Amino acid sequence: MNRFEEGLECLKIKLLEMSSLVENAIQCSIDAVVKSDQGAAQKVLDSEARINTIELEIDALAIELLALHQPMASNLRLIIAVLKINTDLERMGDLSVAIARSAQSLIETPAIEPIVDIPFIAGLVQSMVRKSLDAFVAGDVDLALSVLASDDIVDSLRTNYYHQLVSFMRKDPQNVNPALNLLAVTRTLERLADHSTNIAEDVFFFVKGVDVRHRLGQATNS
Repeated sequence: MNRFEEGLECLKIKLLEMSSLVENAIQCSIDAVVKSDQGAAQKVLDSEARINTIELEIDALAIELLALHQPMASNLRLIIAVLKINTDLERMGDLSVAIARSAQSLIETPAIEPIVDIPFIAGLVQSMVRKSLDAFVAGDVDLALSVLASDDIVDSLRTNYYHQLVSFMRKDPQNVNPALNLLAVTRTLERLADHSTNIAEDVFFFVKGVDVRHRLGQATNS
């Protein structure tokens, strides 16, 4: 194995570490909301610094590989895809922090009956995150395509939840604060789904060398 191959392998390992940390942060943030778990929320906050550090390490290594080895074809696409996925993962870590902070606010307010099904939409989003990363590791465009197809479902759920929560707020002023925090959670989950979609699109770029952003129909037929 030459130095370029060693560097490429190191890049993949670091991205997998980043992926694992972010997936764990997402899980903990959802646990914090669903289970009113203050400890889970704190784990998310504590993980933010490590995620940010790995983001910088991945960027530095990828730029070094580009500068020193001038890779071509699939290796070039791989490094570019890693750089883009790295950015999405870091932002997903930030979104996990946002959910954890909303969870902390919910914990501090009087308990209410479940108004929207957070575990359901969270499960869909987590599945998208996991599939998008698995698709990248396996170079599986069919799995990536399933992620793209799921995005509309999450968008529709988020819209439905928005209307339910607005109606809930109108019934009683005391409902406003918890409903606003739940609105923030559902909106943030939707944004996590959007970043998973970005990663799935990067899989198409890495594997096939095509840019399918804004072109889901063409991706399906390619």
